[in-house]
Amino acid sequence: MTVTWEDLGWERVAAGVGRCRLPVWDCTIGLVAGEGAVLMIDAGSSLAEGAKLGAQARALTGHRVTHLALTHPHFDHVFGAAALPDTEVFGAVGVDALLTRVRDREELREDGVRQGLAAPTAREAAERLTPPGHLVSGEWTLDLGGGRQVLLANVGPGHTAHDLAVLVPGDPEVVFCGDLVEESGEPQAGPDAVPSHWPAALDRLLDLGGEDALYVPGHGAVVDAAFVRAQRDSLAARFGVSP
Repeated sequence: MTVTWEDLGWERVAAGVGRCRLPVWDCTIGLVAGEGAVLMIDAGSSLAEGAKLGAQARALTGHRVTHLALTHPHFDHVFGAAALPDTEVFGAVGVDALLTRVRDREELREDGVRQGLAAPTAREAAERLTPPGHLVSGEWTLDLGGGRQVLLANVGPGHTAHDLAVLVPGDPEVVFCGDLVEESGEPQAGPDAVPSHWPAALDRLLDLGGEDALYVPGHGAVVDAAFVRAQRDSLAARFGVSP
């Protein structure tokens, strides 16, 4: 029996492109299917969550996750990564150092626990974190086979110093924004945010996708270009950034 996106609680965004919203932190996970290759976008908040996502990806596509793009280094997006073995992992330049340094992994663990993640779960995930093997400084095109190409773009800094977006060409085009865009609440600016550059990062997202694209936030419902532009203007006003 064929498993559909809806059967597993995923939302089909375009042909071969879907996403799910995880419980607790409402983190978005993206999935792009090619021919024998599968890209996952972010990995969830724990090893158990990452393993479950990997199993669901195989059920939906018939293949294991072969590529993983990490949109930014926050616990709810990266802690599941080690549960996806033999996967080519991509991140923005600089995220490798952050995920290697003991003090930075400890900060991620502490943040997870503060947000309600069980301490043993957070510790195990932090200890098994490894840096991406592929670092994106500008743009990187992935060929997933079957005519499916995906563009990874280093569009930050903004929400963090290491923000990566994913453009999936098609009709419609789909842009996975990470937490540069949030729909379910006001964008969160923690101590690692770079507010002075955040509006410019959203301009880059709009340049990537254009007016007719679907924009998938790190948290919340899929939005359009008008929403992204309004959030850009709101952030500029909030942080006193000139147009």
